[in-house]
Amino acid sequence: MSKTAESAPTWNAVDLRRGLDAAGVALWSWNVDDDTFAMDDAAFGLWGLPVRPRVTFEDLSSHIHPADRDRVRAAFAATRAVVGPYEIDFRILVDTDVRWVSARGQGDDLGMVNRRMFGIFIDVTGRKQAEEGHELLAGEMSHRVKNLLAVASGLTAITSRSVETTADMARELTQRLTALGRAHDLVRPLPGEEGKAALLGDLLSVLLAPYDDLGAFSGRIRVSVPRMGVGENAATTLALVVHELATNSLKYGALSAEAGTLDVSCSAHDTELVIAWTEQGGPQVVEPERPAGYGGQMVARAMARQLDGAIERDWTPQGLVVRLRMNRERVAQ
Repeated sequence: MSKTAESAPTWNAVDLRRGLDAAGVALWSWNVDDDTFAMDDAAFGLWGLPVRPRVTFEDLSSHIHPADRDRVRAAFAATRAVVGPYEIDFRILVDTDVRWVSARGQGDDLGMVNRRMFGIFIDVTGRKQAEEGHELLAGEMSHRVKNLLAVASGLTAITSRSVETTADMARELTQRLTALGRAHDLVRPLPGEEGKAALLGDLLSVLLAPYDDLGAFSGRIRVSVPRMGVGENAATTLALVVHELATNSLKYGALSAEAGTLDVSCSAHDTELVIAWTEQGGPQVVEPERPAGYGGQMVARAMARQLDGAIERDWTPQGLVVRLRMNRERVAQ
């Protein structure tokens, strides 16, 4: 016997099980005649089901996310016609959790034994969440760039109304764009800048300064809020929301008109904090017929997830009124 053969590892059932567990791999076999599955303990644990000798395809289907169910059924029905390996990712519901599962196997009846096809399940929830995070970030950045271009155009128009010379316009526009940069840093803090809390009034002042002719506390933008601290996480979320509201106002609302005004006030209750954003003197506004766009969905999601709150809009004849309701404890975090 050669030295290579003598040194080859022996793969027993225990060693294979250890390797599968380390890789997070669960095993299944599919009886193509009676449409039942046999699975190992890891697979039953992944699906959140009690261990049993076999389970029907319909039993498993009832735990697949409704949006993926028909796609998965069609894919499994077509696997015997697939030449070579196949893979399909789908979501399953385990109590209140949503998990992503990747099912992999061989099609074209390759490797079928006693009318059974074999394959594996892998939990790919972490990978899918990372992919969704990257897609969300890409969408957010695209939205942010478009907004910044619109804001720069609007700030140029505002500045041109309050100066007489090109030198004055260049100086004031530079100041506004610099202030906009500071506000943008609050929306997406730079590495090493985390952990800094702020006063609510200071936060709003920095965010709204680029849009006002005379400064956030003395011009057409009026801010009246109690003296209270805002935690690091809440400050980033509030900056995102206020930045979105101000951008939309500059494009479509009160800040787009020379006579338009914006009042920002705040009322604090035992468990709730409410910021009222009131626009007046701008173009006539009407409630959109279409669902909220990307920006509106983004701020609503941020309010709900980060501040345990909600955003309410009232399209009054005088102008848009927005109420930001949030959990007071979350604001301090």
